[in-house]
Amino acid sequence: MWPSIKQMYGGAVRFARAAPLLFLVPVLVEFAQHVAEIQSGMYVSRDVARAVANDPVRMAFGFAKTLALLLPGYWFVRFLAFDGDTRRMLAFDARALGLFAIQFVLVGSVQYLMLFGPSLGALLGLDARSASFVTAALAVAQSVLGIYLTAWFVAWPLGNTSLGPLRSCVVMAGSFWRAVVYLLAGVIPLMALHYALGLGAIGRAPALVWVMLALDAIAVGFLALTMSAAKYVAARDAARRKQVSLLPDHEPQPVPSFQ
Repeated sequence: MWPSIKQMYGGAVRFARAAPLLFLVPVLVEFAQHVAEIQSGMYVSRDVARAVANDPVRMAFGFAKTLALLLPGYWFVRFLAFDGDTRRMLAFDARALGLFAIQFVLVGSVQYLMLFGPSLGALLGLDARSASFVTAALAVAQSVLGIYLTAWFVAWPLGNTSLGPLRSCVVMAGSFWRAVVYLLAGVIPLMALHYALGLGAIGRAPALVWVMLALDAIAVGFLALTMSAAKYVAARDAARRKQVSLLPDHEPQPVPSFQ
């Protein structure tokens, strides 16, 4: 598993060099959110930070960031699947783009409802304790389902219509815990850095705040890639064990040299 984890981070660095404009999409949105947070006084003190945490402007940028985190994944999955071939990665593929657009809208809609939709307790008429329990249970169920849909999330940006949600569950069966390890490895280090820089900037001198938040925006850019890479290597390993191709039948298989 370690070589695959190295590929996740090494591939993220190579992609950032090969396609800097795509890499910068979540970076710039994250930094724009930080500008709004600074203007609201969020980094003056922890008390102010708590008071403005749900500021509407900040929440709007937060939703924009969730979408921006998804966008580079289309090209990065292709970058990994095509062994770092940027020509094939960037080649126009109407079917792959259309399939990815469906996933993008579905995930974006779920994120929107989570951020701005009515609370589950209000919808079901639950008290606070019951609502918290049901919300936690649904979050776990969503995470488990997300693992089994990993192959689907990887195959469609590659234009492979034969690997939909149901078949994805079949492919990922038996690879659940391996996929969990990849996802944790791809998320935890940069997420920890993200929180350390964000929380650490509170109460600092203005110049230091700007530097720390700029570094945080770059970390978020890499986080967007490592999250996608974790899905890719998890789906790739599961597909190999089930002798299934993530690529469409008409796509030539890349020579496996990309590390």
